[in-house]
Parts: sequence; C-alpha cells; structure tokens
Amino acid sequence: MRPSFVIAAADGLTLVLDSGAIIGLSRGDRRTRIQFDAANRNGADVIIPAVVLAETTRGNGPRDAPANLVLAQADVVGILEESDARVAGELLGRADSNSTIDALVAAEAIRRSPSMVMTSDPDDLNELLTDYPAVSVQAI
Repeated sequence: MRPSFVIAAADGLTLVLDSGAIIGLSRGDRRTRIQFDAANRNGADVIIPAVVLAETTRGNGPRDAPANLVLAQADVVGILEESDARVAGELLGRADSNSTIDALVAAEAIRRSPSMVMTSDPDDLNELLTDYPAVSVQAI
C-alpha cells in the first residue's frame, strides 16, 4: 500500500507533478489541491519536469493562464543528462511501454528519490517504477 501524500510530504520527499496533476490543479480539482498544498506546507520540494510543461502548455497566452499559476508555485526542471535519458529508455524497455513522457517523469523522480509522483495515470507510472521502492505514485 502506498503512503498517503500528507504523510509522505512530512517525510521530506520530493513531489514530482505530471501532466495530469497540472491539469487537475489548473481546473481546481479539490483533492489534488489539498495534496499539493500539503506538500508546500510541509516543506516538500515540488518540481515539474520540463517535458510536462511542453505537454500542458501551448505558448504563453491566456489559454495557459491556469497552468502558469500552478507553474509559479513549483520549480520547473529539465532532464538534460544522458544518464537520465538512458534510465527513461531502460524503464520503457522493462515495462514494454512507449510512454516516453511518463518514463522521463519517472526518471526525474528516480534521480530525486525518495520522491512521489502525483499523477492521473498511476497504472503506467507504477509499472515503470516497479523496481524503485523509493519512488511512490499518488493517484489524483
């Protein structure tokens, strides 16, 4: 059983937001907001991989305003190292998956473990992270 996020945030984990979390926060999803606010209140590092930014925004116009409000409350980070890209590729191979963005989010979470990924796609991320107990997945 995965820990609840409120407890995990208190343990100093890094919270990694995927696209589903950004969309949920942008749309005012109450459950996602409670978990996100708990992370900030408990001093967790909250990060958004740059690939998630690419997946959730379409420039910087009015349509992106809700997402930009979320982005202002977290650190946007990029996977720039070859080693991180290789971890993502290995995850894809082990899971027999072609979900590259999920694998890049998972690789970022692995690099920052102990961590937790907040996602609307827990099945795919759990499959990618099977061999990484220091990374948990929180469904939204």
